[in-house]
Amino acid sequence: MGTIDEDLGQIEKDIRQLKIEYDQYFGGGRKRPPTDIEWRIDLLVKRYNERGGDLKFAQRFRFNNLAQTYAKYKDIFRKKTAMKEEGRLQRHFGAAAKEIEAARARQQQKEEAPAAATGSPAKAFRMICSHPESEPEKVEKLYEAFLQAKQLAGEHTGKLSRSSFNEFVLKKTKELQEQKNCKDVEYVVETVEGQVKLKALVKS
Repeated sequence: MGTIDEDLGQIEKDIRQLKIEYDQYFGGGRKRPPTDIEWRIDLLVKRYNERGGDLKFAQRFRFNNLAQTYAKYKDIFRKKTAMKEEGRLQRHFGAAAKEIEAARARQQQKEEAPAAATGSPAKAFRMICSHPESEPEKVEKLYEAFLQAKQLAGEHTGKLSRSSFNEFVLKKTKELQEQKNCKDVEYVVETVEGQVKLKALVKS
């Protein structure tokens, strides 16, 4: 049995490999679905669902993110396998990952004001967080809003990474909760005089 970080790394690696092999299966390059990899991921996910108390703050956040991603893909795999068995699969599985990204993009477009088209000031993106390790979707939306705001403002984003951003939100939330004795922290992404700002505010 590996360490917790090794196991989380294995889950992440296996999810990537599972996508590749399902891609081959749905495209006709494999005769059978990669159930061995799926079985291995299921075992590790089940193990850490039961051992959640053994995980550190950042490890729990990473695990929740991986488990959520795996659940989404597993649902897509299940539906497409049924379609393949019934002879109704008409397009290549390569679009599966894009389906999740497209849905996320559509949701984000609904939430954001069309500032770029109108020339009006960008609407600030706001998100309240209290337990970021168990709210990966919220942190993901905050990251996407921050990244997009920087891109629209023409700022360099090469050094910005999801992992460092996640770590920042985890530490900042915990730090403010301890310092200010509060439960909720509101994060605000806004563009002020052409510069993108990320603010963390205490909610009473």
